Amino acid sequence: MKQRYSFPLGWLLFLLLILQAPTILAQTELIAISGTVLEKGSQQPLPGVSVSVKGAAIGTQSDPAGRFELKAKLNFPFVLVFQFVGYEAREVEVLSASQPVNVTLASAGILTNEVVVSASRVEESRLKSPVAIEKLDIRAIKETPAPSFYDALENVKGVQMTTSSLTFKVPNTRGFNIPNNFRFMQLVDGVDMQAATLGVPLGNAIGPTELDVASVEITPGAASALYGMNAINGMANLTTKSPFTYQGLSVYQKVGVNHVDGIDRDLSALTETAIRYAQAFNNRFAFNVNGSYLRGTDWLANTQTDQNPQTLASANPRFSELSGASNPAADLWNRYGDDNAGNVSITIPYNGRNETFNVRRSGYYERDLVNPIVRNIKADASLHYKLSDNTELSYGYRFGLMDGVFQRGNKIQLDDVTVQNHKLELKSKEFTARAYMLIENTGNSYNLNPLALNMDLQNGSNAVWGNKFRTELQSQLGAGATLAAAMQQARVVADAGRAVPGTAAFNELKNRIINTNNWDSGVNVPGAPIPGGAALTQRSHTYHAEGLWNLGPRIKFADVLLGADARVYEVLPDGNNFVDFSRPLAERTQPGGNNQYYKKVGGFVQATRLLLHDRLKLTTSLRADYNPEFSPKLNPRVAAVYTVAEKHNVRASYQNGWRFPSLFEALSFVNNGNVRRVGGLARVNEGLNYLDNSYTLASISQFNAAVNAYVAANAGSTAAQAALLLANRNLLKVGNLPTEQPEQINAYEVGYRSVLFDNRLSIDADAYYNVYSGFLGQVEVSVPKDASGQQVTVGSDDAVLAALNSNRAARQDRYRVYTNALNQYHSYGSTLGLTYNFYQKFTIGGNVNYNSLAANDQSDIFVTGFNTPKWATNLSFGNREVLPNLGFNVVWRRQSSFYWESPLANGQVPAYQTVDAQVNLRVPTLKTTIKVGGANLLNNRYIQYAAGPTIGGLYYVALTFDNTVIR
Repeated sequence: MKQRYSFPLGWLLFLLLILQAPTILAQTELIAISGTVLEKGSQQPLPGVSVSVKGAAIGTQSDPAGRFELKAKLNFPFVLVFQFVGYEAREVEVLSASQPVNVTLASAGILTNEVVVSASRVEESRLKSPVAIEKLDIRAIKETPAPSFYDALENVKGVQMTTSSLTFKVPNTRGFNIPNNFRFMQLVDGVDMQAATLGVPLGNAIGPTELDVASVEITPGAASALYGMNAINGMANLTTKSPFTYQGLSVYQKVGVNHVDGIDRDLSALTETAIRYAQAFNNRFAFNVNGSYLRGTDWLANTQTDQNPQTLASANPRFSELSGASNPAADLWNRYGDDNAGNVSITIPYNGRNETFNVRRSGYYERDLVNPIVRNIKADASLHYKLSDNTELSYGYRFGLMDGVFQRGNKIQLDDVTVQNHKLELKSKEFTARAYMLIENTGNSYNLNPLALNMDLQNGSNAVWGNKFRTELQSQLGAGATLAAAMQQARVVADAGRAVPGTAAFNELKNRIINTNNWDSGVNVPGAPIPGGAALTQRSHTYHAEGLWNLGPRIKFADVLLGADARVYEVLPDGNNFVDFSRPLAERTQPGGNNQYYKKVGGFVQATRLLLHDRLKLTTSLRADYNPEFSPKLNPRVAAVYTVAEKHNVRASYQNGWRFPSLFEALSFVNNGNVRRVGGLARVNEGLNYLDNSYTLASISQFNAAVNAYVAANAGSTAAQAALLLANRNLLKVGNLPTEQPEQINAYEVGYRSVLFDNRLSIDADAYYNVYSGFLGQVEVSVPKDASGQQVTVGSDDAVLAALNSNRAARQDRYRVYTNALNQYHSYGSTLGLTYNFYQKFTIGGNVNYNSLAANDQSDIFVTGFNTPKWATNLSFGNREVLPNLGFNVVWRRQSSFYWESPLANGQVPAYQTVDAQVNLRVPTLKTTIKVGGANLLNNRYIQYAAGPTIGGLYYVALTFDNTVIR
C-alpha cells in the first residue's frame, strides 16, 4: 500500500514545484532600491526616516544626508512606506528597479488623522469618536518634558494625577478622587493591571517601558458599558509596540536629581535604565523583550496639619489655652498612632471641678517609619506567530517589582511588591480571544498606623500610659504650672522609655513589628513578645477570559460588535487582611483556610450605523454583568456624532454604569488600631452585627463631649449619670447600615471637536453631568458590649454606658465598614483644549478643566470626598525642531485649592503651579537623542492631597539610542 501511493505523490510534488518555479525564481532575484527623503518646503534631508516594504518584514532607515538603500528579494510591484515622528506618513508604489524614489514628507504640526480604539473598542477616527478621548502617541511621548510618559498624563486634558510616591502615580478623571482609585481602569494591551487585593493598578509598575509604549488613550468618564466592572470614572489604555512593526534594539538611560533644596531629604540621585529588542522572521514569527530598572529617593510626606484641633468635640474645646502646638489631642497628617485608637480620656480635679481631657498617644512621624529608597524593576517578553496575514497568536509575560508608599485607609509602605501577568491571545481583523492571569504578592510591605500604635504600646497600654500621664499632670498643676505646660511635661514623663527614632532599639522594635502579620493591638510589657504587628501579607490570583467579535459584513444594517468576559479573583487568606469566612468567628484570624473567590461574568452588544449621507454616526450598546453576590446589572449606552461640516463634529452620549465593590471593599477583615476594617457583604457581617446593632463614631464623639460638659458643670455627678440623661443618650445615632450594593452612575456628555485653518488649529471641548447612586465609602461604628463582653442591643442602658470613652477598649467593638451612601451625588464639569501651530513648527497649546459637585440638603452617613480642584489649567509651548535636530517644549500647569476628605486625613490642599521644560538634541549618526529637562523646574514645593508627599523639582538627562526600524 505504501509503495502504491508513494509514486503518484512524488510526481504530484514535482509537478507543483514546476508550476511554482517562476514565482520561486522571481523571489530569488535580488532587487536594490535607493533614493532620498527630504522635508517638504525646506527641502532639507531627513535622517532616521523608516523605509519599509508594506506587508513584509523588510526595511531600512535614511542616513544623515536623507539617502537610503534597500536590498531585498522582492517581486514588482511593491509599496514602500515612509514614516517619521512628526511627519505625515507616505506610501510609494515601486514598479521597477529603474524608478527613482525621491520622497518629500510634510511636517505635521498637528496630527489630525489619529486613530483611537478605546472609545468604541474598534478603530475609528478620533475626530469622530462618540465620547471624549485623549491620546498620547509616540511623538507626544518623545516631546514631553515630564520625566516619563506616565508622568506626562498629568498634562492631558481632563486628567488629575495623584502622586503617592516617586514610583506610584494614580490617574483620575471627573471627580471623586482617591489615591487607591477603584473607579478608574488601566489596561495594557487589553489586560487589566489592577492588583486585586490592593485594588489599584499601581501606576505603571508593571506596565510598558518608555521604549515599548506606542500610545496611551485616556477615556474620561464612564466606560463601563463596554469594559464593565471598575471603569465608571474613566480608563487608560496603554498599547505597546508590535515586534512585527518596530524591530531592532533600543536603549534608554536617565540620570537625575531631586531634593535639591535639602529640606525633606539630602540631594539625591535618580537613575533609570531600559532596553528593548524586537525581531521578526519571514513576517510570520516575531519576539519582543523589554527590561527596566529605576532607583531613587522618594518624596516625603511631612506636613503636620492638625485634623483634630482644640475646637472639635473630640479634642478639648472648652480650653482655649490648649490650642495649636499645645493641643494634647492633636491628630497630625503625617504622624501615626495619634488617631482615635490612641485616645486616652483623663479625668482630674481642675479649678474646683472634675474635668475630663482627651489626650492622644505621641505616635511616630512618617519620616521615621518609611524607607527613603524606592525601586521599580520591570521585565516582559512576548512571542508572536502569524497563522495567516490577518490572524496572529501571541503569548506574553510581564513582571513588575516596586517599592513606594501607598494610601488606602492608612499609609502603607510597599516593599518588594510583585505582580506577574501571563497572557495568551488570538486576534484577527474580525475577532479577539484573550485569556490572562495576574499573580499578586505584597512582599515585605507594612502598614504605618499599626506599626506606630504597636510601637507605642510596647511602652505600656493606653491605660498604663494614661495613669502615668494623669499622675504627672496633677503634680505639675499642683506645683503651679499652666495647663499647657503641665500637659507637655506629663507627656514627657509618660513617654519615658519609649523607642526613639534613630536608635538601635527603635530599629530592632520596628523590624519585629513589620515582620509580624497580625495588626491586633494588645497590652505590651517591655521585653515581652509583641502581640500586634504591621506586616501587609496579601496574595491573590486573577483569572480573566474575554472575546470580541466584529460581525462586519454579516450584518447589513449596522456594524455590530459582540463581546463577553469572565473574571475570577482568588484570595489566599492570611488571617489578617483576608480570612476564611467559613471558619467560626474565633478562628477567622488564624492564617490559612479556604481560598476566597469573587466572580463576575458579562457581555455586551454594540451597533453603529451611519445615516444622512454618513454625516450622522449613531452608536448604541447594552452590557449585562452578573456577580453572584448581587443581582444582574444592565449598562446601556447611546451616542451620536454629527459632522456639521468637514472636520466639524459634535457629539452627545448617555450611559449607565455599575461598579461592583472591589475585593477590599467586599471582603476585607483587618483589625487596625482596635478598629476592624470590614467589607460590606452580608457574609462578613454574620455574627458581628455591625450593620444594624451599632452607633456611629461621629455620634459617640458628640455624646461623650456632652457627658463631659455635664459632669464638669454639675459637681458630684458621674459620667454614668450624665450618660443616662435623655438629652445625652438621644445624641447616639444607630448605624442601620444597608448591606453593600454595587455603585451606579448615570453619565451625560456633549462635545465638539474640530481642526481648522489648514490643520493648524485643533479644538476639543466637552461638558458632562454625572449622577451617582449608592456611592461606596466607609463609615465608622461601634457595637456595644456589656461588662462580660457580650453584645447588647443599641438603645439599652448597657449600650448607652458602653459608648462612654472610658469604656472604649472593653465595652465597644469598633468597625470601619464599606457601605453605600444614602444620598445621590450630582457632579458636573467641562474641559476645553486648543492646539495651534502658529508659525513653522512652533506650537502652542493648552487646556482648562472645570469640575464641581452639587451640594445636598442633608448630610450622609459618611463623607464621600469629591477631592477634585474646580479649576486646572495646562499651557505648552514648543518646537520639535527649532534648529536642525534641536527641539524644546515648556509646560506650565496650575490647579486651584480644594478640600480633601478621606478616612486618613481631611484638610485644604493649597493651590499650586509648576513649570516643566525640556530640550532635546538628535544625533542621527549615532541614532541617539539627548534630552535635558526638569519637572517642577522652579522647585515650587506642593502637595496633591491631604497627608500626601511634598513634591519638589526633579531634573534629569536622558539618552536614548534607537536603532528601531518601522516595518
